[in-house]
Amino acid sequence: MVNEKIAAQDVGNMTTLKLDLLADPAPAQRFDLIVTAMTLHHVPDTDAILRIFHELLQPGGHLCIADLDQEDGSFHGPEVDVHHGFDRADLSRRAAQAGFADIRFQTVFSIAKERESGTQDYPVFLMTARRAGA
Repeated sequence: MVNEKIAAQDVGNMTTLKLDLLADPAPAQRFDLIVTAMTLHHVPDTDAILRIFHELLQPGGHLCIADLDQEDGSFHGPEVDVHHGFDRADLSRRAAQAGFADIRFQTVFSIAKERESGTQDYPVFLMTARRAGA
């Protein structure tokens, strides 16, 4: 779907890749931008993936992560083994340890899910960060 949108807009400097960065070999190329959407909470080793993202970015490249704020585990339920969102201060510290600078957060969305007790909102943040060096 994203590739079709890229082609429809005649964008020549954008590429999508589908791979498991914790299992597959990292590509040799380096990128100006890495974007993830509602993915990080499914990655078991947050520190490792942040280090890999840092290595894959050109100096001055940007990382954009949209994901869940820390929640009580009810977003997916107990049967799904994932992170229960992220504490922004902790994720910021981890990103800085991986080598990122200019780390910023903002709430960009809220997902409403119906529960037995009523509707529960799950805020989604956008974290932006830059690989230092340019």
